[in-house]
Amino acid sequence: MTKLDDLYRDGGQSPWLDNLRRDWIADGTLADWVARGVRGLTSNPSIFQKAIEGQAVYDEQFELLVTAGTPVEDAYWELVIRDITDALALLRPVHDDSDGLDGYVSVEVAPSLARDTAGTVRAARELGDRIDAPNLYVKIPGTAEGLPAIRETIASGRSVNVTLLFSLARYDEVIEAYLAGLEACEGPLDGVSSVASFFVSRVDAAVDAELDQLGTPEALALRGRAAVANAQLAYELFGRRFSGPRWEALAARGARVQRPLWASTSTKDPTYPPTLYVDTLIAPDTVNTMPEATLAAFEADGTVARTADADLAGARAVLDGLAAVGVDLDAVTDRLEDEGVASFETAFDDLLTSLRTKADELGRPS
Repeated sequence: MTKLDDLYRDGGQSPWLDNLRRDWIADGTLADWVARGVRGLTSNPSIFQKAIEGQAVYDEQFELLVTAGTPVEDAYWELVIRDITDALALLRPVHDDSDGLDGYVSVEVAPSLARDTAGTVRAARELGDRIDAPNLYVKIPGTAEGLPAIRETIASGRSVNVTLLFSLARYDEVIEAYLAGLEACEGPLDGVSSVASFFVSRVDAAVDAELDQLGTPEALALRGRAAVANAQLAYELFGRRFSGPRWEALAARGARVQRPLWASTSTKDPTYPPTLYVDTLIAPDTVNTMPEATLAAFEADGTVARTADADLAGARAVLDGLAAVGVDLDAVTDRLEDEGVASFETAFDDLLTSLRTKADELGRPS
């Protein structure tokens, strides 16, 4: 048994891998991570940009596609869908053995759809139809425009990973979209699943910059504490919303809770422990998706103990302290959502530009 197994068995938290590369599927690296206790996988446009631009293993398929006259953006999706499909097959035993709790692989709709409700619904449906696996999560950004898309996609019986969450207020709206979607879904609900991806380290990176600028002892004492406190209060909100008569009626139809998923859990500040955003956010019914370096660090030095709701009064005191020194956390999280959408759009656009250049070199129209 590994420490990742302990995290799941004793901590109630599912460790997932936040990366996907074709060579890892081919050479057994991904299978090795699963054997070591990884129970799911997430991807995003930035991950695919790094994978496709950085590896020649994609060249043969891409050349075949563009030689056959496939437009470059369509070729991109063919590359992505092949990787997602192969990863889904590898993780399917985890899905089956966990009765549908884990074993998921996430693929994100095009970043340009983050503010387009109808386009997101259409893309989620098309991705689900093309891939058609019970352990597929379609990632939908938790923007204001994404909320009705989440509700409609869940109502259609499809599983969703809601991504790019930063604020407690938006997270509450995402939970409502999930519950309303379940209520509108006909028949048993045991085949519908969702996670809500709450981004962690980016909050500290943004808040710490403001605290450094303030420079007072009171401000500096709060460095490295905002992200964990924010996420811990998100877990408290999760517990409140998934209880009571409304939830019990859905659970009676087979509904599963929408687990909080801690994303962006590698530390951005090198002075912080590499397992900071794992050790402090362990609790039942949660997921932590980590890049390989953070997974390895947790295996080596992590501590399995229930921490996500161990000191909620302390978490509230941190947010109160931020307000007292003049940090507007709502403004920070609003900005982070916009920046997150923009960064994924940039990664997607840069990759398409690179692929178009490669197509031109092959002498084919792009």
